[in-house]
Amino acid sequence: MIGVSGGSGSGKTFFAQALQQLLGSDVCQIIYQDSFYFDQSKRFDFDGGSVNFDHPESIDFDLLARQVEKLKMNTSAQIPIYDFVTHSRRADSITIGPTRVVIVDGILIFHSEVVRALFDELVFFDTSEDLRFQRRLHRDVNERGRTPEGVQNQFFKQVKPMHDTFVEPSKKYAKHIVSETDQINVIVDQFYERFRFD
Repeated sequence: MIGVSGGSGSGKTFFAQALQQLLGSDVCQIIYQDSFYFDQSKRFDFDGGSVNFDHPESIDFDLLARQVEKLKMNTSAQIPIYDFVTHSRRADSITIGPTRVVIVDGILIFHSEVVRALFDELVFFDTSEDLRFQRRLHRDVNERGRTPEGVQNQFFKQVKPMHDTFVEPSKKYAKHIVSETDQINVIVDQFYERFRFD
């Protein structure tokens, strides 16, 4: 069980997907923290508005922990599907089976003690705020239907304060800290060599 954390846009998802591509999906699965948002459809007012998606209370960590525990016990897990357009959790879910390597990707997974305790490896991506903002802007506009104004408003009113309060302090739990962008490929190769089949 590999926990991969760091600020939004820090490079953690790139790392997780690159390692999965090298190992193969039959060996490595990825679970995303963002799948475990509580339904916010009744509270969401406008893009970049009052709902704070970067606060720990927005994530169903108990459900995430139960699904990770199932995989550790070599049984299948049910991963919810969160719709970022309607801000609701869909009725259906994705079933994934246990694999040799499971990566959990999320900004707050080290903050949650119940989730953090399940990891064998904890990797934290320590990336500059400017780079994280540019990556988040690109992702949210192109993949989640957000407006640039809404993304910017949310980043500086919610993302940055939550990062400083919850994400950055959780770095102390990491076994590996990646602080330079060019180190990502190095650590991907290191983990690949550890977990690949000979």
